[in-house]
Amino acid sequence: MEFTINAVRLHLISMPLVHFFETSFGRTYTRDMILVEVESSGVSGWGEVTCGEHPFYNEEWTEGAWLLLRDYIAPAVIGRSFASPAAVADRLPKVRGHNMAKGGLEAACWDLAARLEGEPLWKTIGAGARREIPCGVSIGIQDSIPQLLEKIRRELEAGYQRIKVKIKPGWDVNVMREIRREFPDILLMGDANSAYTLADIDHLRQLDEFNLMMLEQPLAHDEIIDHAPLQAALKTPICLDECIRSAHHAEQALRLDAGRIINIKLGRVGGFSEAKRIHDLCQQRGIPVWCGGMLEAGIGRAHNIALASLPNFTLPGDVSASRRYWKRDIIDPWVETTPRGTIELRDEPGFGYPLDHEFLKTVRVREQDCAAR
Repeated sequence: MEFTINAVRLHLISMPLVHFFETSFGRTYTRDMILVEVESSGVSGWGEVTCGEHPFYNEEWTEGAWLLLRDYIAPAVIGRSFASPAAVADRLPKVRGHNMAKGGLEAACWDLAARLEGEPLWKTIGAGARREIPCGVSIGIQDSIPQLLEKIRRELEAGYQRIKVKIKPGWDVNVMREIRREFPDILLMGDANSAYTLADIDHLRQLDEFNLMMLEQPLAHDEIIDHAPLQAALKTPICLDECIRSAHHAEQALRLDAGRIINIKLGRVGGFSEAKRIHDLCQQRGIPVWCGGMLEAGIGRAHNIALASLPNFTLPGDVSASRRYWKRDIIDPWVETTPRGTIELRDEPGFGYPLDHEFLKTVRVREQDCAAR
């Protein structure tokens, strides 16, 4: 359906995490996030920019994304008409990279289109292959192995179907050994967040003994080629994350057998249009995909639920309940999991969860209406 973007509004919110989250590049205690609101005919669609507060996961960070959206991305779409949300990405300015900033606006346009049509977002993107999303959790690096084991136990008791553990040199083989000793049969994977090099092949080969579902992004964030010899040396499937920013990257990786699973993060690839292209390519090649998380608040979490209902999202993703991260979310009701370790699709228009506008006011630290170019 055709729509015209009449306004774009940016909201910067700040929310403390229930518990710190640590990866190989540091600890996070508080999430500063940009919400993108796009308006047409009095209806608002919402997206969430998923970059971190610092440019460690990739080159993007919150304050930089704010400037990109304010000065380049939003002005390019205000006052413009689009035949469909799929046309938005092609009209964005030729800014190199910065997919998360672009993806926040692109996702908001898909949500807007769904609301204008009066249908759920999952239907608008052509998903809904399943009515329940299988859920896993991502557990950051802890202060001790006993602390980690206790967190895993709590998540399993909550029903989550898969456990992902962040690893780094010095917190890897020994950790997995203790996890397997305590939980020999769980679905388990390790996420390295680019903490290793090819010089670590012999060390990483030790992970093969733990029957992991996958080892996620062991090498550099922009590295595809070197993952091929590493995958050839490992029995454990490599899952590619940071280095896959487009369907073209995915095609290159599959051609080289640089990985056998792909994590699709909505922000990392620039929104739903590119995420669907990667999904379709992997489905054609028989490569499973799953939906990764970036410590999203309710809007980004709800978008991930819609994405993960596409048919080739066959592995449990990082889409989990709001309460794992937030004392209070910006949506009401919150995202909840079932005792089966799933999240059920909702049929309300758009991303499916009403915004808690009163709470949003209390966590919003900045708001700005963008100007047309």
